[in-house]
Amino acid sequence: MDELKPGRAWPLGASVRDGGVNFVVASEHASAIELCLFDDEGKPERQRLTLPGRSGDLWHGFLPGAGAGLVYGLRAHGPWRPERGQRFNPHKLLLDPWAREIVGRFDWAAETPQPQALDPHDNAATALKARVVDDHWDWSGDRPPHTALADTVLYEAHVRAFTKQLPGLPDDLRGTYLGLASAPAIDHLQRLGVTALSLLPVQQHLDERRLVQLGLVNHWGYNTLGFFCPSPRYASRPDGRSARDEFRTMVHRLHTAGIEVLLDVVFNHTAESDELGPFISWRGLDNANWYRLIEHQRNAYENWSGCGNTLDLHQPRGLQFVLDCLRYWVGEMHVDGFRFDLAPVLGRGAQAFDRQAALFKAIRQDPLLAGAKLIAEPWDLGPGGYQLGHFPRGWLEWNDRFRDTLRAFWLGHGGDRGALAQRLAGSADVFQAPGRTPLESVNYVVSHDGFTLRDLVSYDQRHNEANLESNRDGHAHNLSWNAGAEGPSSDPAVLRNRARLQRALLACVLLAQGTPMIAAGAEIGHTQQGNNNPYCLDNAITWLDWAAADEDLVAYTAHLTGLRRRLLPLGPRWYSGQPDAQGRVDLAWRLPSGAPLAAADWHGPGRTLAALIGAPGHGGAPLRLLINGDEADCDFELDAGRWTLELDSSQPRGWRPWRGEGSLRVAGRSVVLLRAD
Repeated sequence: MDELKPGRAWPLGASVRDGGVNFVVASEHASAIELCLFDDEGKPERQRLTLPGRSGDLWHGFLPGAGAGLVYGLRAHGPWRPERGQRFNPHKLLLDPWAREIVGRFDWAAETPQPQALDPHDNAATALKARVVDDHWDWSGDRPPHTALADTVLYEAHVRAFTKQLPGLPDDLRGTYLGLASAPAIDHLQRLGVTALSLLPVQQHLDERRLVQLGLVNHWGYNTLGFFCPSPRYASRPDGRSARDEFRTMVHRLHTAGIEVLLDVVFNHTAESDELGPFISWRGLDNANWYRLIEHQRNAYENWSGCGNTLDLHQPRGLQFVLDCLRYWVGEMHVDGFRFDLAPVLGRGAQAFDRQAALFKAIRQDPLLAGAKLIAEPWDLGPGGYQLGHFPRGWLEWNDRFRDTLRAFWLGHGGDRGALAQRLAGSADVFQAPGRTPLESVNYVVSHDGFTLRDLVSYDQRHNEANLESNRDGHAHNLSWNAGAEGPSSDPAVLRNRARLQRALLACVLLAQGTPMIAAGAEIGHTQQGNNNPYCLDNAITWLDWAAADEDLVAYTAHLTGLRRRLLPLGPRWYSGQPDAQGRVDLAWRLPSGAPLAAADWHGPGRTLAALIGAPGHGGAPLRLLINGDEADCDFELDAGRWTLELDSSQPRGWRPWRGEGSLRVAGRSVVLLRAD
């Protein structure tokens, strides 16, 4: 191999060009960076070359004659001063943070954590390496759907859990990207009316030491190792090239079917954990620049992620790392957007959250990213970590107040009409004042994190024994539910009650003002046997049980999404509730008697509520939404004229023929939608 030449200082990572490979590594405090070369399998170490070029904090070099397939690692020289935040150790081979493909399998047994003393053990034999890639993909005219937000229905799913037991798949496609791109998967999503798949992390991740010792895995994947690497775990063949090709095949087929692909991304921490964690990449390259360190204890990490460390995206290279990664997934992999885990980390300055943070501004002006759908999980564990409603305009946010209010109304004791109305009408108290739109509220009642929809109405206490944490992990209990005896039941009354509650909750999610999100499995009645934190279980507890699917519930959910698509009961604008020149109101809340709600009715006990929607989102005739959270049936007085029933959630498939006037009896624990003739 030829000697390294200085090369150029961009882009970061390894790029094939001009008959060789250009390498760029960021490190402000290193004194030298070595490029280490290996055979195709990642061992043995054949050559070390010092990067000869330096431009500010960027070290770079060009290797003539090299090309795609070259396996390499990095060694960083510099001070070992943990008390000052510096942990350079040239005995440790490091993974390029911009790696496009990772070679090797991480071996926890080879790790010897010595947080305050430099470890002289050379780890090159077992360390992860990067492979240079230069792969072209023919997208064959791929056209992202660019679904309008008002028409978007999100579906949160895990690649493996969704496809592992999906009927009609050959064994080699179960649990894979290609399984998710298959006709059975796409047929189900299209039948359901899903417009956007929000995938749990697919970037290559690491199973934590504790899980490996227990014989478990990080099934959810919120412990990212390769931010630019589709995980080979979900490919039909276990190599990086297959993972990239199969991921892109999946995206292309889903786009052809009119379905967008959004990725759950984890930029709040890395897989290196706390000060006892391994040297994989960032820690050894420039610890003080990559991580947030405790101000007066620089040998320890701020743990605002709950995973041992927190990335410092206030630093220029941290900011560039996120932007380069997002551009890669949109530009090279054609994804349509992102859901950001513990997203306040993205906007933190020295400590506090700032909705005008540099990263938000950079994304907004970037021509490649400006059109992507951006969804924040608006809380982290740092100071002032709860930031619901405080993200920039154009960002969507998971609305946990919607979730908690709906659970309290339908599963709790009592009920709060005012709170329910507020959530169904876009959570104006959260989003309207800062100039946001109702669609920026992501409305959901269950997600991957917590009980499934069926378990939500079936269990009061968590049952997480399979996680091997003595049932101490996850939320301790559900809200006070009133669905009957806990757990599995053969009592027809209990089962009927639970089924009604599932349908009522789905109706509120899909008909409310905002952007709805369904958790995969909610539509088939999937149970995790009461486990509300199965992050470490890659087995039948988390795999969707398609054989036991509730076909009536699937048809019911499809009926709801069809109603939303056709009528959009509550549209993408804020309602005033005030009469126009003709005395008509755009949205009026009523008691079952037809009388307007008095002040005491809004927050006093009450589980019945009606809404007259005078100007629905897609125009047309007025609508009437009737909600009965009580166990007993209730008569609702209707406005003058004839009404046609569009939804009755007490029915297994959500509909029965009815057209009439005067009044309508609404079954207990159900939702009805009427359209004026």
